[in-house]
Amino acid sequence: MSRTLLALGVVALLFAASPAYADKPRNEAKAQVDFGITVAQKGLWREAIFRWKKAVELDPGYAAAWNNLAIAYEHEGQFESARDAYEKAIKLDPNNNFIHQNYDFFKEINDRAKRGTTR
Repeated sequence: MSRTLLALGVVALLFAASPAYADKPRNEAKAQVDFGITVAQKGLWREAIFRWKKAVELDPGYAAAWNNLAIAYEHEGQFESARDAYEKAIKLDPNNNFIHQNYDFFKEINDRAKRGTTR
């Protein structure tokens, strides 16, 4: 539960930190991100994935949307998809500390879980 709350807090921070854009694709993508945050806060993670996938289709350069998608994939146990989305987010916004913190935490937990299953 605390991981979910942490993830939602980071999602909210990333959303709040992203600048407003005047172009239509970014505005439409931002609306999808907004809605994804709303449904994720209600525990509707598959709907959040749908919305954030739509956001990155509309604006493939939207790092915060990729990060949110990674968090949702992680929550749903889709770890390879989560890793890919985190890496895409970092590539798009390499100086974003929130994305790096999320990815580092993901790798730490995921790597620990893999080590535990190979014993």
